[in-house]
Amino acid sequence: MHLDPGGVPVSLPQLKGKESEAMSTINSGINISAPVEKVFAYVADPLTNLEWLVGTTEVTDVTGSGVGQHYHWKYNMLGVPLRGESTVSEHVPNERRVVQSKGGITSTWTFTFAPHESGTKLDLELDYTIPVPVLGKLAEQLVLKRNQREADLSMEHIKQRLEV
Repeated sequence: MHLDPGGVPVSLPQLKGKESEAMSTINSGINISAPVEKVFAYVADPLTNLEWLVGTTEVTDVTGSGVGQHYHWKYNMLGVPLRGESTVSEHVPNERRVVQSKGGITSTWTFTFAPHESGTKLDLELDYTIPVPVLGKLAEQLVLKRNQREADLSMEHIKQRLEV
């Protein structure tokens, strides 16, 4: 739940102080018939983003591993090319991974991993800002809905790649 400065619950998306960015949160989860270790290793490799993360067109300059891992990316949102960089801020093997991104989109990706039946429960919480001036206010709601669909599809891609 999100609260405004006066402590009143608000629903996202809302404009956060600036007319130039709209803030939103996406939640998505999926059960994958693969061991937690395999799912974590796959998601923790930025180069696999090209295989599963809808809209990703390039991942380069990957350095480090675990906390502090850093890489650059290119992403296409509704035909608008965006660039940025990401840094891992939390890395608990086989449990949790948090990635902070900045550039064309400012976002925090929180992945949680848990054993589930004979596989893994993978959850994603994605907090991000949409560059409204780039897309235009009229496109904002369309983008929010599309981003949720793309997050769900991205989770399906992980499942398809790992359940082979």
